[in-house]
Amino acid sequence: MPDTILRSRTQTVVMGPGRPFVIIGERINPTGRKKLAAEMLAGDFSRVRQDAMAQVAAGAHILDVNAGLGVANPEELEPHILAEAIRQVQEVVDVPICIDSSVIPALKAGLEVAHGKPIVNSVTAEEERLEAILPLVAEKGAAVIALPNDESGISYDPRVRFQLAKKIVERAERYGIPREDVIIDPLTMPAGAVPGSAKTVIQVVRMVSEELGCNTTCGASNISFGLPNRKALNATFIAMVIAAGMTSAITNPLEPEIMTAIRAANALMGYDENCAAWIASQQPPQEEGEEGARRGRRRTRRSRRR
Repeated sequence: MPDTILRSRTQTVVMGPGRPFVIIGERINPTGRKKLAAEMLAGDFSRVRQDAMAQVAAGAHILDVNAGLGVANPEELEPHILAEAIRQVQEVVDVPICIDSSVIPALKAGLEVAHGKPIVNSVTAEEERLEAILPLVAEKGAAVIALPNDESGISYDPRVRFQLAKKIVERAERYGIPREDVIIDPLTMPAGAVPGSAKTVIQVVRMVSEELGCNTTCGASNISFGLPNRKALNATFIAMVIAAGMTSAITNPLEPEIMTAIRAANALMGYDENCAAWIASQQPPQEEGEEGARRGRRRTRRSRRR
């Protein structure tokens, strides 16, 4: 299975089998965040900038940027707001961008301002969406997240989802988009509403990896919607899909449970050379100044006595 290569102005992120799991930060999304939505609508992007910096500092490799404000006539406002949000993010961090919108003019506006090689999130197997979005992706030379649903809705049958994923890949290739630039999202449904939804995702991931040779992603937090202790469910789910071969996820890097699960899975699957990232993550934080140095020397003496 070939690698998917994403770029910002100066950084390159490689997504592929046998590589460390790619984290796409989900926080720049006003859905369910009324304060953020109001700020973005008013032209205040300070929280967007803070979320961008915090997610990259926590370990995000790519940032998803969404400007779905839940307003009437989003075609009028969303293109400008999404483009400005991407500009603001790119001023404070230098990682590839995932342009997230269902509004085609907004996707186009985002592609015009995104540096490097971004991801478009997303295209479905609906004919109208395929014919509108794939030419934009091809013109920019971007990658695209593909959702295997069509005019009939979302099927619970993994074989149907696979066939729809295959349709999108084949249509993308007609536009000159190589299959390594089509990232399949198997559609993660809430486990509380759709029993066995994680099992379906795993089945689709395996079929896509083995038969289409495409990388995969998902909106990981969907799995726990409506259930208690969502962080534990999300972290467990991510470890499961990494073991199944998923290569990235749109998730929250600010949740320690999520990051611990990803680092642990990378180490156990052999994607973390010599478990170096796992070992580094388990070291106590360095304390600054002379007092920190004294405490470090005391810890060293105690460990030697053991």
